[in-house]
Amino acid sequence: MKSSEELKNKKLFLFDIDGTLAVGDTLFDGSAKLLRHIDDIGGRAYFITNNSTLSGRDYVEKFHRSFGLETQEEQFITSGYMTIRFLTERYPKDLIYVLGTSSLIAELRKNNLRITEKAEAGITCGVIAYDSELNYQKLIQACKVLSSPDIPFYGTNPDLCCPIDFGFIPDCGAICNMIADSVGRHPIYLGKPSKHVVELCLALSGFSRPETLVVGDRLYTDIACGINGGVDTCVVFTGEAKPEQMSDTPYPATYCFSNIKELLYRLTTS
Repeated sequence: MKSSEELKNKKLFLFDIDGTLAVGDTLFDGSAKLLRHIDDIGGRAYFITNNSTLSGRDYVEKFHRSFGLETQEEQFITSGYMTIRFLTERYPKDLIYVLGTSSLIAELRKNNLRITEKAEAGITCGVIAYDSELNYQKLIQACKVLSSPDIPFYGTNPDLCCPIDFGFIPDCGAICNMIADSVGRHPIYLGKPSKHVVELCLALSGFSRPETLVVGDRLYTDIACGINGGVDTCVVFTGEAKPEQMSDTPYPATYCFSNIKELLYRLTTS
C-alpha cells in the first residue's frame, strides 16, 4: 500500500456505484461527505458503473431522489455510454442486435443507432447487456443471432453478479456465459475493465494519471480497469471483494479499506 501522503494528492476519483458508494437506494455512510470533500479540494468525481440499465440522466435523477446528491449527466460513465461510443464509431449505419432493457434500447436509438431486438437478415453485430426484463424468448433470439460466427459478439460488461439489498443477482457476465455456452464463443466486453474508461475520464477532467484514483468493490472489473488505465486503485470491502482475496489476485489494489468512510478518514486526517 502506498503512503497516505500520495493518497492525499489525488484529485480525480473514479467511483464504482453499486457495492462501493451505495447499494440499491441506500447510500453508504461517508459517501456524501467524501464527494463534498472532493469538491472542497478542487477535485472531480466521475461514476464509472457497469450498470447499463440506467442512462446518465437516469442516474442524475436517482442520485437526487434517493441520495439527495446533485450531480451532472457528464459525470456518469456507464457501460451503456461506452457501448454507444463504440457502436457509433464502429457501426454507425449498420443493423445491430441488442439484448437489453427498454431503457438501454431507447438510449441507443436516441443516438441514431439502428437497433433490432429480433434475429433478422442484415444484422452486423450483436450486443448483450444486463437485462432486468430478461425472458427466455430474448435468449433464443440472442442465440439465433450469435450462432453465426460471422457476427461479432459484444457484451457491455463482464460482471457476473450485481449487488442488491439481500445479496447478489445475475449480471451481464452471467447472461453472456449462458449464451456463450450455447453458441460456443465468448464476447468482447466494452465497459470496465477497459482502459478506455479511465482514458475518457482523464480527457474530460484534465487531471493527470498520478492525480487519479479508481475506487471500487470488484477486483476483475473496477481494480482491473484502473490497472489497465495506468492509475492507482482502491478496493473497499462493502461489495464483492473480500480481504482474504488480496494475497492471491491478478488485480492487486494500491489501497485497501473496509469501506468508503475509512477512505474518507485517510484522505482527511493528518
